Amino acid sequence: MEGCVSNLMVCNLAYSGKLEELKESILADKSLATRTDQDSRTALHWACSAGHTEIVEFLLQLGVPVNDKDDIAVMLLEGGANPDAKDHYEATAMHRAAAKGNLKMIHILLYYKASTNIQDTEGNTPLHLACDEERVEEAKLLVSQGASIYIENKEEKTPLQVAKGGLGLILKRMVEG
Repeated sequence: MEGCVSNLMVCNLAYSGKLEELKESILADKSLATRTDQDSRTALHWACSAGHTEIVEFLLQLGVPVNDKDDIAVMLLEGGANPDAKDHYEATAMHRAAAKGNLKMIHILLYYKASTNIQDTEGNTPLHLACDEERVEEAKLLVSQGASIYIENKEEKTPLQVAKGGLGLILKRMVEG
């Protein structure tokens, strides 16, 4: 019975966003991090569904197993996390998905109304990064969802100017018809 109580306690702490108490419990007994409640949900699920990003980050750093990184994003966004939140490099999830070519993630973020024209510290929009990395499908999706081909980064380059090959032409045609 004791196991049950502590599992629920950890899930509860994760859900209510009590990071310090959660850290203490888990550092005292690492196995709590991966134990599940009666619906086979872990503390990670609960932290995600309540939108507590700092707890999610703590659990991920501990190495809690994750089925699919995209699922975590969906759970966080459903829990009310800001789709335009920036990381240490002032880049959003949309920037990372565009640069890495994660089409599924871009769809998810668009569904949750993430901004397509937000700029990072270099002035790059997600579209700049997609063009720079030759992510054709990602770039087309961003443009079809309102990403501007005219925004200049700090080097005064638009996404079209950083695009390689025929990608710039494709995007220009999409916008200008």
